[in-house]
Amino acid sequence: MRTRKNVVTIRMNDAEYGVLKDKVRESGLTQQSFIIRSISGAAIPSAGELMTLKEISRTLADLVRQLRGLSTNVNQIAHVANGWNILPGTEELAAFRDEIAGYRKESENLWQSIRSSISQQSHTEQ
Repeated sequence: MRTRKNVVTIRMNDAEYGVLKDKVRESGLTQQSFIIRSISGAAIPSAGELMTLKEISRTLADLVRQLRGLSTNVNQIAHVANGWNILPGTEELAAFRDEIAGYRKESENLWQSIRSSISQQSHTEQ
């Protein structure tokens, strides 16, 4: 069942329609989504901003996956250490430290990208 049952027909001259088509194409949205977002006052990101947000999302998903793997490794080491009373060596601990530092740096870079994107968006809305 459709939740949007009302149909709206409007008339535009060629120039107005050209502007609408350009803005819809730039946004990467459907014409319907673009118009609904426009009238509701929602922010409409450009295609470039959408690509940046998708890249940030992919990077974040990859970072989360890597952190899960690292957590699994630490859990396995803790399980063996508790069961067999064997502690990991300094080399293993140093490797974990370096891996965690890398993830932290990646997280900080990602956070800076998000802050920059938010800052650019708020400047364009003013």
